[in-house]
Order: sequence, then C-alpha cells, then structure tokens
Amino acid sequence: MAGARVLVHSVTGVFCPGHSDVALVSCGLERGRFLISDVPFPGSTVTVLKRPPFCPAKLGGAALGGRGGQPGVAAAVAVLLEAACGHVLLTRRATTLRHFPNVWVPPGGHLEPGEELVAAGLRELAEETGLRLEPGTFSWRLLGLWESLFPPTLSWGPPRCHHIVTYLGLRSAEPRERLQARLCPSPCEVSAVAWLEPPVLEAIAATEDGAEGSGPGPGSGPGSLPGELPATVGITELSADGFRSSRIPTGILLRRAPAHGPDLERVSTGTKFALGRWRAGPGQRERE
Repeated sequence: MAGARVLVHSVTGVFCPGHSDVALVSCGLERGRFLISDVPFPGSTVTVLKRPPFCPAKLGGAALGGRGGQPGVAAAVAVLLEAACGHVLLTRRATTLRHFPNVWVPPGGHLEPGEELVAAGLRELAEETGLRLEPGTFSWRLLGLWESLFPPTLSWGPPRCHHIVTYLGLRSAEPRERLQARLCPSPCEVSAVAWLEPPVLEAIAATEDGAEGSGPGPGSGPGSLPGELPATVGITELSADGFRSSRIPTGILLRRAPAHGPDLERVSTGTKFALGRWRAGPGQRERE
C-alpha cells in the first residue's frame, strides 16, 4: 500500500455535531490499542477532541496516512511539563525534520502498541530532552485530543501524515533550575528549548490559529506585543559546541500559522490548544 493515495476522513468530524470542530469523546486503551468512542467504555476517560478550522481532512484533502506511508491515523502523545514555579517547557523542532520543522512544540511522539499514555509521554520526554521523571515527583492530567495533519493546510499540498495527539499536562515538584540542569536534548529532533513563564504562555494560548487567510496575529511585528509581555524570551540553543543561551523576540511565539508561502518559526496550532486547556486548570468543566 506504500505510495497509495486515499481519502483521509476527519476523525473529529465523526464525533462533531454539524459543522463544529470540537466534540466530547471517551478515550483509552482497549486490548492494547488506543480507542476513541462516542460512548464510555471500561477504563476510558471523557475529554475534548478538536481540530483546526482549516484541517485538510475536513476540507476533503487526499493524502497518505498513518506511519511508514501506510493509510490510517496514528496515535501520538505530547507532554506539557510544568516546573514547580509554573514555567512550561517547549522545544523547537530541528530544521532537518520532515514534519513541522523549526516549530515550537512540547516533547512528544508516537504511542507504541499497548503503551499507557503517561508511560509514552515520559519515554518521549526522556528521548527528546534527556529528562527522566521519577515516580512520585510529578502529577499529571489529560488535557485533550488534537487532530493533526501535515502539511496543516491544503495550500501547502496534500497531507502526508495524520495523527491524533493526546496532550498530557505534567506538573513536576522540582524547580525549573534543577530540571534545566538535567536537560540533554536530542540534536536530531530538538534545536532549542525554552522554559516559558505563565504570562507568555497565556498570550500564546490566546493567539489561536483561525481559518486560512488569517493574519499573522498580535505580537508578530515590532511594538505589537499585548500587555506587559517582555520583548524577548530566553532560550537554550543546541550547537556543535553544546548549549548556548540566546534570546528570540516574543512575537515569534505569537505568530499564527501562515495560510500561504513557507512556514515560519512559531508555536504549533495544537500546542496553542493544549496551552489553552492547561491554562483553564484541572477543575474546568468539559463543554463543546
């Protein structure tokens, strides 16, 4: 089947009422496979499943789906790691990666068969950043599910991969400085890391990507930062000589996904969704 072209149907669209892009679903492992259902099943958890309004599957794009060129939808996990001080870790994907290069995202990757969500998140966190969290040093919660295709808009060409990403919020009992000291990012996947403070994270979450044709968003140009945000944020870049402290304009993190032309360094649309869920807190009420 490698190289075959199939119509990728939106998973979110199966559960959404009318033309909505969000639905409440039950999800969990069943017989070692990740399952999404419109009805509860043993061991399942109710959460939000969402897609962007410009989702190529929603708009009828033909694509190669699944892992290794095989048709289908792959399950993935991403981890928003929050230090005791409230800073959250994001990583900038290496420019050599095929999917979403140079885009800021949480550590994450594919869910292996039979693997529990938290175990997968901890494994990906360790593989991409070198951070290993010991049992009892963190708490976690399910933030939501995100339907992701690449390329993310049809104007960039037909989709080549299709994922449902489970976002987990992990809160460490350790301070940021101690976690930072143990970072050893994988250079083949990560080009930089950043611990972002709550005001910046809230501004990123508020800058949601809309339909194709949306503008660059607040903060994309000089002097357009909302509120009292700092003009720049500190990051740690990977180089041939090791780590290097640097700073980037805060506006880069507030960019919207461009509808046309080459992609930009920005925070991914799915990450903005996860940060919005993280910002709402563990006691939020699920709603469509």
